[in-house]
Amino acid sequence: MSLKTFLITGGAGFIGSNIAARLCANPENRVIICDVLGKDDKWRNLRNHAFYEIIPSGNLFYWLEMYGKSLNAIIHMGGISSTTETDVDLILDSNQTLSTLLYRWCAENETQFIYASSAATYGDGSQGFEDSETLDYINSLRPLNAYGWSKNVVDRYIAKSLLNKEKKPPQWVGLKFFNVYGANEYHKEGQKSVIATKFPDVASGKVVTLFKSHRPDYADGGQLRDFVYVEDCVDVIIWLLDNPKISGIYNIGTGEARSFADLAKAIFTAIGKEPNIEYRDMPETLRDKYQYFTQANMEKLRKAGYTKPFTSLEAGIADYVQHYLSKEDPYR
Repeated sequence: MSLKTFLITGGAGFIGSNIAARLCANPENRVIICDVLGKDDKWRNLRNHAFYEIIPSGNLFYWLEMYGKSLNAIIHMGGISSTTETDVDLILDSNQTLSTLLYRWCAENETQFIYASSAATYGDGSQGFEDSETLDYINSLRPLNAYGWSKNVVDRYIAKSLLNKEKKPPQWVGLKFFNVYGANEYHKEGQKSVIATKFPDVASGKVVTLFKSHRPDYADGGQLRDFVYVEDCVDVIIWLLDNPKISGIYNIGTGEARSFADLAKAIFTAIGKEPNIEYRDMPETLRDKYQYFTQANMEKLRKAGYTKPFTSLEAGIADYVQHYLSKEDPYR
């Protein structure tokens, strides 16, 4: 047996723990987790999986110095993912500094590097949703919050590094995740998907509330997002690990925008109930910053050779509701 060793930063988090689950299922993989677990139930995201080792975040570079030569890849999902965090120094330290240091480490040690960028880098979408790593395009983006800006700073750093022909990892990939939902997001509190947030109301027979539209070209609940099931995100990452010659920035969505009303109806359908939806005014503080449309352009990933279909919103929600949210133990 030829073991492959993978380090997942943020490996106890939402997307990270789903990647860990898939990699741990293969006995030829050795999975190292790096994360901060804190005092909540995030540890439960790892309870069902036989990872090899867990490293506190503060010991990461000591561990890399001692044992990093054994790594095949670093999958960097760690950092602050809250779009409402206001401590910009903390965001930069967690999202920008760590990412660029790991990129450099992988370059020096010839290790595959996959990291989480974000669709939040696209801002209001006025520059489109093109997953381009050209410096001019990255510089043209105007994120709406500090989280999205910090991710854009990392993309820009790598683009400049490439332009200057500096040493790079044998594979580097930045993934611009759109609206990801699925198992193990429960610790995210106010940053959970709408599906996880609204499911308890549906299950208990309560009305589900959605925002009214404050634009005449969108119906109430008609605001559109590219909702992507976490299983699809993991599929893409596993494919990239198996295809180390592919590098670049890639969108991770479905390529099909769907409305919040569609999403709510799919939750009711998954649990076998008739839709019961009401609409309320959006807080005035959100109206000027609210995105009414996001949709990943998936052409670049398809041209790179990824052919697997993405899960439809209805199928993804049905799987999530029936195999996780409805269960006594909802963890993957």
